[in-house]
Amino acid sequence: MCRRLLAADFARGRITVLRRAVTACAAGEGLGGRRLEDFVLAVNEITTNAVLHGGGGGRLRLWSQAGRLWCEVTDEGPGLPPGWMGAERTPSRYDTGGRGLWLTRLLCDQVTIVSTPGGGTSVTFSASRG
Repeated sequence: MCRRLLAADFARGRITVLRRAVTACAAGEGLGGRRLEDFVLAVNEITTNAVLHGGGGGRLRLWSQAGRLWCEVTDEGPGLPPGWMGAERTPSRYDTGGRGLWLTRLLCDQVTIVSTPGGGTSVTFSASRG
């Protein structure tokens, strides 16, 4: 069974409020300690990416299903460039960006990125509660 926990639009200046709401919901669903910190850090990275690269804002959905906490962040930005593989390689220390999606892949159990040029990007990721 799927339990919807949170759905919110966000923009620059609202990420802190959204991050606090996600933290409260995730903790209420039994995510704690390092798993909670990692999940909230991933939420912060992906929502920040949506603001900086995806048109200035987006929409976040948070739900619980089958022992996992799931988050989806969507934006209506230009999408990732064709052939982009940045989330799968370790950024060098000289890279000025490209760490948000990479870090989310490290911190979360499952990460799916769907992006189309001109059609925006959707990032869905999960963390197990146990």
